[in-house]
Amino acid sequence: MSIAQAKRFTLDEYHRLGELGFFHEDDHIELINGEIIEMASKGTAHETCLRNLLRELPKVVGDRATLQSQAPIALPPNSEPEPDFAILQNRDDNYLSAHPKPADVLLVMEVSDSSLAYDQDVKISLYAQAGITDYWIFNLFDNYLEVYNEPYQNNQGKYGYLNKRIVLSTQVIKFPCFPDLPLDLARVFPPKLNF
Repeated sequence: MSIAQAKRFTLDEYHRLGELGFFHEDDHIELINGEIIEMASKGTAHETCLRNLLRELPKVVGDRATLQSQAPIALPPNSEPEPDFAILQNRDDNYLSAHPKPADVLLVMEVSDSSLAYDQDVKISLYAQAGITDYWIFNLFDNYLEVYNEPYQNNQGKYGYLNKRIVLSTQVIKFPCFPDLPLDLARVFPPKLNF
């Protein structure tokens, strides 16, 4: 007796499906470990944090790096996440020839409310396995920034980060790729609403 198995897609197959019109322009999907994942809808706190980052990050980073928001990062052979923000090395072609790869990524940032468990479990492993050195989660539930660095693989083959640091929403953090550049988290985190 055979057991049915879900089809896992490679990056090339995923891109081919897009070229064939399988996906709609307004679909919110990512390819994660070969699976096409529909991304959760975003709440108002998530969108406010994104808007705040859209205002603050360009002022802080300037021309030193390339910023991208909710755009693909190619993680061969079978993942193409679209993190909320990524700071990338500048490239002459501005990534026209191909989506950024792990070697291009200086920092990945996710804003997490309903996706918190997914970002802390699945995406953390994905980014660590790809060798992305720095990963930040703007944790809107606990109202702090989770800062991860130093990817590793344990004896069971699971990937993660050796270091996790909590930075409060009232503090200032410096970018690992640009230690002279501060980001005031009070200007990023939305105020907590009491219901």
